Amino acid sequence: MTAGDLLAVLSGGLVGFALGLIGGGGSILAVPLLIYVVGVADPHVAIGTSALAVSANAFANLIQHARVGTVKWPCAATFAASGVVGALAGSTLGKLMDGQKLLALFALAMVAVGISMLRGRAGEGDPGVRLDLKMAPRLVGGGLAVGFLSGFFGIGGGFLIVPALLLGSGMPILNAVGSSLFSVGAFGLTTAANYAASGLVDWRIAALFVLGGVAGGWVGMRLAVGLAGQRGALSRVFAVVLFAVAAYVLYRSAGHLFA
Repeated sequence: MTAGDLLAVLSGGLVGFALGLIGGGGSILAVPLLIYVVGVADPHVAIGTSALAVSANAFANLIQHARVGTVKWPCAATFAASGVVGALAGSTLGKLMDGQKLLALFALAMVAVGISMLRGRAGEGDPGVRLDLKMAPRLVGGGLAVGFLSGFFGIGGGFLIVPALLLGSGMPILNAVGSSLFSVGAFGLTTAANYAASGLVDWRIAALFVLGGVAGGWVGMRLAVGLAGQRGALSRVFAVVLFAVAAYVLYRSAGHLFA
C-alpha cells in the first residue's frame, strides 16, 4: 500500500466516523480531503468520487444504526424518495459549472452549515413519531430542497437532512441521525451515478475510502448512541472544524469565485 493509499483509507475513516456520529460531514469533509490530502487534481472527479464513497459509507452506517433501532424507516424513505429527484437535478447543474468556482461556492456552503450547527438542534423530540398525511408534505418538500443542494455541491447532505427531518417530523435527534443516513446514501448514489456517466469517478480511491469508512463509521455510531444527550457539544466542535476547512478551501479557490 502506497502513502497515497494510506491517506485515502485514513481520510475515509474520518468521513465514516463523522457519518456514524452525527449523520453528516461526509462529503463536506471528503471533497477537501480528496483534493488537498489524497491529491485528486480535478474537483469534479473529487466530487464524483466522494459521492460514491460517502454513499457506500452511509449505507454501511445505516445498517449499524438500524441494528440499534435508531432508524424511522417510513420517514426516512419518504424524505429520500423526493430527495433523489432533487439530487439528480442538482448534480446535472453542478457538472456544468467551473470546478474551481464550484469549490469556492462549496466552501461558502460549509460556512452556512457550520453556522446552522452552532445554532443548535437540541430537543427531546417524540420517539414514537409516525408518518401521517400532515407530516408527509413537509418531508417531501424538505427532501426536494435538500436533495437539490446535495447534488449541486456533491455533498451527502447529512448536515441539512438531519435538521430537515427534525423540522418535518419532530423525531428525536438520535433518530434523525440514524434516519438521515438513508437519504445520505440515496443522494450520494444518485450524484455518483450522474458523475460516473461522465467518467468523473476514481473507482480505486473510492474503494479505499469505503474501506476506512466502515471502520470509522462503527466507532462513530457507538459514540453517537452513548453520547446522544450531548449532541449539542459535539455539533459545536464539529462546526469549528467546518469553519477551518472552509477557510482553507476559500484560501485556495476564492479567486475563481468572481472570475
